[in-house]
Amino acid sequence: MTQPRFALIAIEDEVRPGSRLGPPRAWTANRPADFRSGPPPSGRGTGTAGPDQGYALLLARRFADRLVLAPGERRDDVLMGAVELAMKRAGLFGRAPLAGDIECVLALFGYLAPAPPELVELRRDLFSGVSRDYWAQRELVDRVPESSLRRSRSEIAAAARDWQTLVGG
Repeated sequence: MTQPRFALIAIEDEVRPGSRLGPPRAWTANRPADFRSGPPPSGRGTGTAGPDQGYALLLARRFADRLVLAPGERRDDVLMGAVELAMKRAGLFGRAPLAGDIECVLALFGYLAPAPPELVELRRDLFSGVSRDYWAQRELVDRVPESSLRRSRSEIAAAARDWQTLVGG
């Protein structure tokens, strides 16, 4: 609260005017990681940006007990591959990952129900070592067509017999 002008106070106790901020200056992308202009880079190995993508790691743990694994498949590899693909799926829609993204990816590769032997063989090769190898993660994510990741859970279930086109096989 300010002091009235007629009150006797010491000069050092008097309220001083604050400094005023000027209008903001124009911003330019001049840092090394800033996108200079246009859309972010796209293509093999560049990823898909999206908000709060790390949340998919927590969501994936909820599906650990529901996985139908074949001999030679590791739970860690499957969950990490599902996380990577779910993050891409969520990023394509411009939102954070949901449990439905993880579920769609796991259904896409037949991890929530018994799968045909050909699909099991393909996914075993695709997901092998994914939890420990960044480039294996990128290869897996780049292999699955964007059109497959944009499908709903019911569309994936309806097209389960045609899994070769869904997973890029």
